Amino acid sequence: MSFQTIHTEKAPAAIGPYSQAVRVGNTVYFSGQIPLDPATGTIVVGDLAVQARRAFDNLRAVAEAANGSLSKIVRLGLYLTDLEQFAVVNAVMQEYFQAPFPARSTIQVSGLPKGADFEVDAVMVID
Repeated sequence: MSFQTIHTEKAPAAIGPYSQAVRVGNTVYFSGQIPLDPATGTIVVGDLAVQARRAFDNLRAVAEAANGSLSKIVRLGLYLTDLEQFAVVNAVMQEYFQAPFPARSTIQVSGLPKGADFEVDAVMVID
């Protein structure tokens, strides 16, 4: 089966040998998005809420580049360096997603690229 890589200038360029997303059939698999400013490639300054919003904005940009939207996302993977911030991430997520919510995993990690405190990856199904 063939696949199509997804790329947009509205989200940060990959910082390694991977694509922003890959579409196979009607399914789009997103690489992790950290809170990088697409214009500068640097981590946004601010607390976890600021970082989560930037990462979700990046995710939305890639979803739209794949002719989808956040409402088409069926699964999220959330990665936090501090699980004590779980409630903060839940609040920010509700700014971007409404019920029925996608399936989700939330995992505490010891570190993320470029010193980020938050990362999100996703799977989207489009028509």
